[in-house]
This record gives sequence, structure tokens and C-alpha cells, in this order.
Amino acid sequence: MTFTTADLCDEYSGINGFQIADPTFRIFGATPAFCGQITTIKTFEDNALVKSTLSTKVSRRVLVVDGGGSHRCALIDRELAQLAHDNGWQGIVVYGCIRNAAAIDTIPIGIRALHAHPLKSATKGHGEQDSIVTFAGVQFRKDYFLYADSDGIIVSEAKLELK
Repeated sequence: MTFTTADLCDEYSGINGFQIADPTFRIFGATPAFCGQITTIKTFEDNALVKSTLSTKVSRRVLVVDGGGSHRCALIDRELAQLAHDNGWQGIVVYGCIRNAAAIDTIPIGIRALHAHPLKSATKGHGEQDSIVTFAGVQFRKDYFLYADSDGIIVSEAKLELK
């Protein structure tokens, strides 16, 4: 699907269930634009659930991770970014940090995160999957649709197509 978030805003910004994320994310990964249905995780400084979720083969899905906005460690590293790509994930949005940014920028996946941080997270297995998560002024819900490009991130209850 070819899209730009600007064109999607022009066509759909007045409909119910259409949300635009606050512009707080940096762009990582070799794929600047991506879209898919959402899977959510809520965790804090622990990426065990992130790893097990990205280990699942999917089609046209985007992982949204509410990491509590932590700037004290990274929830995604090069191995998890590669695992996500290998298993069909289109992209990852992290309300938190990544690490190995230069290596991630060579992997054909789209990633949005607050910043890069060199410290890895814990792996204790704390967190929730498929709950509603809210950050950047948006409620992210399982199976809603996410569209991201260099202009921003859009979330919609319904699949959007340009006419």
C-alpha cells in the first residue's frame, strides 16, 4: 500500500476513531514508512514480553510498546529488530528507547522511539499484552490500524485507503 500520513489526514481527519500522535518520536530502521494492525504491550524497563511477542510470525502487524517513556534503558536492540523483520512485523513504536541504533538503521523495518540508550533492559517477564495503551495523545488498541512515515503517526479504528 502506498500512502503518506499527510494524504491520509487530508482525506480522513474528520472521521471517528482517527487519531494523530504527538510528534515526539525519532525515526529508526531502514524502512521510513510502514503500516499494519496493532498489537500492544505495556511494560516498564523489561523486554521479555517484547521478545516473546516479536518471536511470533505475523502478517501486516505493528507492535506498539508502552515503555512508560523510560529513558533509563532500551527495550529494543538490533537482535529484536531483526527478529521482528524476520517474523513479518512491519514496524515497532516504542514509548521508550532503543539501542544499537546504527545497526537497526540497516534492518528493513520501521521503528519509532523516543531516543537511543546504550543500557539493555531487564528480562523478568513483567508486562501486559493486548491492553489499551495511551501515550503521545493517542489510545492504541489491539487490531486498530497504524500508519507511520516521516511526517508522523496516525491510528485509525478502520483500515484507511486513499481514493
